[in-house]
Amino acid sequence: MRNRLLIAGIALYFVAAAFALASRYGPGMDPHAGEAIRWLAAISLIGYAFMRRSLTAWILVGMVLGAEIGYDFPHFAVTLRILSQIFLQLIRVIIAPLLFSTLVSGIAGHADLKKVGRMGIKSLIYFEVVTTIALFIGLAAINLNKAGVGVTLPAAAPAAQVAATRPTATEIILHIFPENIAKSVAENQILQVVVFSMIFGIALAMVEEKKRKPMMAFTESLTEVMFKFTNIVMLMAPAGIAGAIAYTIATTGFSVLYNLGQLVATFYAALLLFVFAVLLPSGWIARVPMKQFSRAVTEPATIAFSTTSSEAALPRAMESMEAFGVPRPVVAFVIPLGYSFNLTGSTLYLALASIFVAQVAGMHLTIGQQLVMMLMLMLTSKGVAGVSRASIIILLGASDQFGLPKEPILLLLGVDQFLDMGRTAVNVIGNCLASAVVARWEGEFRTEKPSPSAVEAIAE
Repeated sequence: MRNRLLIAGIALYFVAAAFALASRYGPGMDPHAGEAIRWLAAISLIGYAFMRRSLTAWILVGMVLGAEIGYDFPHFAVTLRILSQIFLQLIRVIIAPLLFSTLVSGIAGHADLKKVGRMGIKSLIYFEVVTTIALFIGLAAINLNKAGVGVTLPAAAPAAQVAATRPTATEIILHIFPENIAKSVAENQILQVVVFSMIFGIALAMVEEKKRKPMMAFTESLTEVMFKFTNIVMLMAPAGIAGAIAYTIATTGFSVLYNLGQLVATFYAALLLFVFAVLLPSGWIARVPMKQFSRAVTEPATIAFSTTSSEAALPRAMESMEAFGVPRPVVAFVIPLGYSFNLTGSTLYLALASIFVAQVAGMHLTIGQQLVMMLMLMLTSKGVAGVSRASIIILLGASDQFGLPKEPILLLLGVDQFLDMGRTAVNVIGNCLASAVVARWEGEFRTEKPSPSAVEAIAE
C-alpha cells in the first residue's frame, strides 16, 4: 500500500507538470487544476511517510510541502523560517562536544599503533593520500561545474560583509590554534576545537593505562550520548527543511531546485572519477586483482548504498575481504581504522558542498582560502562516521569558521539521501581496498587460508 501511495504521488506530480505546461501554452486551461493535483500528490506522499515511518521519507515530505507552501502561500511561507533557524541552532550546539569526544577517543584508542608499526604507518599514509585526492577532485568538480552560481539568497548580502572583514593569510593560520578552549567552544571556532582535541588525544595516548582509562571511558560515553542527541535533533529535520525550502522558494522561486539537481549530478560524476582514476589505479599499482576485488566488494558496497550506513556493511565487508585473501589481523586493523581516517566519499562530498554553499552566497574564495577550508574539512571529518547526517554538522562548523551562510546547508538536506547513498558506498569500497593494499605491501596477501566461517558467510 505504501509503495502505491509513493507511486501515486510521483505520478500526480507528473500530471501537475503537464497541466502547468498546458495552462502556460494552451489558452482556456484552468490553472487551479494543476494546483489541486499537486496538493493531492503531496497528500499521497504524506500517507506514504506515515506508513513508511522513516526519517528519509519525512524529509522528502518536508521538502515537497515546503516547496508547495512557498509557491502557493508565499507570505505565510516567510514566517516558517523560524523552523529552520531553531533546527540550525540545535545542530550547532552538537558540533564542539561531538568532535571533541570522537577525535579524542579515536586517537587515544589507537595508542597501540606502535605495536603494529609499519602497518599502522602505511595505513595512515595511504588514508591521507587518497583522502586528500578525494578533496581535490570534489574541489575541482564544483569549481568547474559552478552548480551554486545563480541562486539568489534571500538574506541580505552576507558575502559583502565577509569580504569587508576578510582576514589575511597570517591571521587565518594564527586563528587555527586556540588560546582558550572555552572561548573557542563558545564562539564555535571549530578548527580550534579540532586542534585542541587532536593534541589532547595524542597526550592521552601517551599516559599510562591506569590514568588513560577513565578519560577514555568519559569520551566514549560522551560520544554515545552525542550520537543519541543528534538522533533526537534529527527528528526535527523534516520541519526544519520544510521551513527552509518554503522561505527560499517564497523569496527566490524554484531556481534553487535546479541547482540542487546540478549538485547531485556533479557529485556522482566526481565519485565515478575518483573510483576509476584513483581507487582502480591504486589497486593496480599494489597488484591487487581488481576483477576479483570488485566481485568481493559488491555485496558490502550494495548494503552501504541501500542502507546509507557504513556500520551496516562492516561485518560483511570484513568477511568479504578475509575470504578475498586479506589476513584477519590486517582486516581487523585496517578497516575499522579506515572508518575514522579514510572517509573518501564523505570528504569528497564535503569539499564539493562547502564550495557550493560559497557559490550560492556569491562569495569568491581564493585558492588559499579554499585550501585552508579543505584542511579543516579533512580534520573535522575524522571520527564521525557513525553519526547520522554527519555532513550537516561538519558543514555548519565550516560555515562558522569561514563566514558561509547557513540556509544553503539546510537546503542540502533535501537531497542528502541521494548524496549519502553514493558517499557511503565509496567509503566502504575505499576501506576494503585499503585492507588489500596494506596486506600486499606487508607481503601477507593470500599467504594463509581464510577461516571457514568467512568463506561460509560469503558463500551463503
